[in-house]
Amino acid sequence: MSESAATAGADAADIPVVILCGGMGTRLREASEHLPKPMVDIGGKPILWHIMKTYAHHGHRRFVLCLGYKSDTIKRYFLEYRLQASDFTLHLGGDNEPVVHESQVEEDWEITFVDTGVTTYTEARLARVANHLVDAERFMLTYGDGVADVDVSALLQHHLAAGRLATVTAVHPSSRYGEIKVDLESSSVTAFAEKPTDTAGWVNGGYFVFEREVLDKYVEDDPDSMLETSTLPRVTEQGQLSMFQHEGFWMGMDTFRDYKELNGLWDRGVAPWKVWA
Repeated sequence: MSESAATAGADAADIPVVILCGGMGTRLREASEHLPKPMVDIGGKPILWHIMKTYAHHGHRRFVLCLGYKSDTIKRYFLEYRLQASDFTLHLGGDNEPVVHESQVEEDWEITFVDTGVTTYTEARLARVANHLVDAERFMLTYGDGVADVDVSALLQHHLAAGRLATVTAVHPSSRYGEIKVDLESSSVTAFAEKPTDTAGWVNGGYFVFEREVLDKYVEDDPDSMLETSTLPRVTEQGQLSMFQHEGFWMGMDTFRDYKELNGLWDRGVAPWKVWA
């Protein structure tokens, strides 16, 4: 990537954020039996909303949602968003257009909703929103089922400085089981951690930045192809994938246990990903 390419289009407001929203949430049946996974709530708001608020805090306002399972639920939520947050008058005998008295909506977002298939894998979902990214020299991309306190502005600056086609945010995985350290000679426990972090390794945490060239050269509309096993390995082979290290909070909502833990953090007012005011 040339120096001019690295500096052009770096204003967050001009950089679209693509969010993969097609998940079914099969391991979250207790919370999402009738919902697509991105609509499972934390504190009464969909996890998708929380993700968008994080990006908006860093200046992003354009979103492209790759929809799949029960896409109508996501569309309906945002279509009714302003009315749900505001007082309004409705004349049932008139044109049925509600008159909003004072909008309580703070979010100045432009959201594009794209049905990318119910069973489509991640690479094809991205390919199927390509025509909504034609004016973007670069774009962000993340998953619609996890929250983090990733410094998105620092991520973008890292990507520009690295000068590569793609950047992935790397996070330390958390064990789902309590870890104990023991003194075998005395048969005593020396340390106990309920959900320890594996500081020895890194995993894909989402929160990607892609140059347009990735979309043009590496992404194909194959419904059985995944970004993680097709696009990203090929980009990596060309030495074009950089890593942004995130040492802070990151957690996916994969199970009902995760759902309860994330809601517990929110209810106690200690949600690390709530970086907005």
